[in-house]
Amino acid sequence: MSKPVIAIFDVGKTNKKLFLIDENYSIVYERSARFVETIDEDGEPCENLESLKSSVYDSLNQVLQLKEFDIRAINFSTYGASFVYLDENGEPLTPLYNYLKEYPEALKTAFYAEYGGEEKISLETASPVLGSLNSGMQLYRLKNERPELFARVKYALHLPQYLSYLLTGKAVADITSIGCHTQLWDFNKNEYHQWVSAEKIIDKFGEFTPADSTLKTTFEGKEVSVGVGLHDSSAALIPYLANFNTPFVLISTGTWCISLNPFNQEPLTASELKKDCLCYMHFKGKAVKASRIFAGNEHEIQLKRIAAHFDRAAYLFKHLKFNPGLVLKLVSKVPENQNIQTEFSLVSAFPARDLNIFQTAEEAYHQLLLDLVKQQVYSLKLILNPGVTRIFVDGGFGKNAIYMHLLASAVPDIEVYASSVSQATAIGTALAINDVWNSNPAPTDMINLKYYSAIQRTI
Repeated sequence: MSKPVIAIFDVGKTNKKLFLIDENYSIVYERSARFVETIDEDGEPCENLESLKSSVYDSLNQVLQLKEFDIRAINFSTYGASFVYLDENGEPLTPLYNYLKEYPEALKTAFYAEYGGEEKISLETASPVLGSLNSGMQLYRLKNERPELFARVKYALHLPQYLSYLLTGKAVADITSIGCHTQLWDFNKNEYHQWVSAEKIIDKFGEFTPADSTLKTTFEGKEVSVGVGLHDSSAALIPYLANFNTPFVLISTGTWCISLNPFNQEPLTASELKKDCLCYMHFKGKAVKASRIFAGNEHEIQLKRIAAHFDRAAYLFKHLKFNPGLVLKLVSKVPENQNIQTEFSLVSAFPARDLNIFQTAEEAYHQLLLDLVKQQVYSLKLILNPGVTRIFVDGGFGKNAIYMHLLASAVPDIEVYASSVSQATAIGTALAINDVWNSNPAPTDMINLKYYSAIQRTI
């Protein structure tokens, strides 16, 4: 008998993955692909949209041939901030522009002058001013720089919704994409921002559709339910929301360390926006207050500096154990370490530190983590609110015992856990439409936790 499964396309900037997930949320099949980037008309690198489209069709064709699986539903999660512009025949009119593409300063100035200034727009849309990373600004640019092409745009779909469109032929807009640092959504009014209507862009987005809805379609003779697609950061939060009811903050760590608080719906302040706070969108349509720091990137840079200074291989630091004696020594050596629970900083102090003051590479590395944790807690406190009892840390720093012990020491009133969900984005994307393909309720044991207890916190 064939095993009921859902097919999930998880499309990152580098890796494109297809998972089959069974009713117990075990990944029973996985394949991945990488495409060579193409270039846009300005010679800038961008996603190869044709390769991506072909890969969706080809890989779906292949897994539908597997007799051991009964694919009941399909859903998509991708990186955000990029639009696919379709003509009336559903064909892309432009490349999928890279969200890191430089934005014309004159056009940016004109936009904010017209609509009330950077601070006003940022506050209303919960989006820092990020140029092309504000996907609404990409549409504004297309309209102003290439009006003839813009006139031919029937639909502007964020990438997850474009992939859904490939199977359903239905153009939809989803709150997790529209609501994430796009400058398109007015968080105070809970509707598209006034400038979107004023610029006559609102009609390009397709029908606004709940993120947990599906559409029945037939692909290669097989009837399946197809989801509308999700922004990947919102999808990764869903397993935590499914497993925990008490208020928590998730710190997702990688190159960026993003603190996500789905229990804080307070409007962003101008001060918070200047400190790199923003709002994501919960797949049920609630704001998720978030703050971010470039700490993973900083860790890599400074780790290389320490390794070079002490003539050590950088990979050896991954196996370092937490050494409380070293931390006590550093408290005496570096005065600001004495206030680990009270003094925090928006930037890491470590880049300015003289490595000659440290006797060993291990000592220097502990100080690096002390400085990064001070920065992390500063960022965390920007979005922390009363009632939060737990912090979950996933990603690279969750596997770093030194970081975890120091973080637990810095916030003694909150339980701190290292957490991990295998393929959290894909699992969250499946959970969003669980009821249409799965005869079982969502499992409550899919997250692995390691608790850093009060005893371990003693420094």
